[in-house]
Amino acid sequence: MQVIETFKHIQTSLEAAPYLLRLGRLFSETVLIEIGGSEYYLSFDKGHIVSVTEGPSRKTPWRFALRTDAEALEKFWQARPEPGFHDIFGLVKAGRGRIDGDILSLVKNLRFFKEVLTLPRAKEELAA
Repeated sequence: MQVIETFKHIQTSLEAAPYLLRLGRLFSETVLIEIGGSEYYLSFDKGHIVSVTEGPSRKTPWRFALRTDAEALEKFWQARPEPGFHDIFGLVKAGRGRIDGDILSLVKNLRFFKEVLTLPRAKEELAA
């Protein structure tokens, strides 16, 4: 799985989704996505992803983190994910994910963040 490529696809797809940019217009934070011990930092500025950086980095501050394993994330990004893999909170409930950090920041921007993370599903639907 090419995680960086997927995050770059998310970045490009986000720029082509004005409704998501409108939802995220107040979101300017760095988010840590940890996949099986590998760290990726998504830096947002007013809803735009301005950088995708591979970690680990102790110098990069982040607001909240989503931690999961590669298999769970692959299932999450399928065009029609199975139950428990359809949502970030589903991953947590199934014991395949964990959310750390400033939960209030996540909840305030929940719809935006959840929809941004599901953008690779559209790519899967086109390929199918």
